[in-house]
Amino acid sequence: MRNLIKKGIWFVAGIGLCLPHLVWAGGEAATNLVVVADTRRVTGVLKYIADTYNTDPWLFAVWAVVITAAWGGILGFLMDFIMSRSGLDLRSRKIVEH
Repeated sequence: MRNLIKKGIWFVAGIGLCLPHLVWAGGEAATNLVVVADTRRVTGVLKYIADTYNTDPWLFAVWAVVITAAWGGILGFLMDFIMSRSGLDLRSRKIVEH
């Protein structure tokens, strides 16, 4: 009996998770929705990035990954430099967490 109740609860939960698409507020979902960046007032590098976002999503994704990795490396080296100048040398740290 307990097993049947558990299966019933899982079934009702599964139905509840699969049905929200039936209760759209406006009826049907938007199908021709286009998201673009406004490039009327930007110049320089920001204009290039906004135009790339508008025209080529793959190139924009590649640039996003490259820029994120570059900033991570720059900030990592900068913080390592600042911490070593303040007396916290993390290069000679001995790990004793065994």
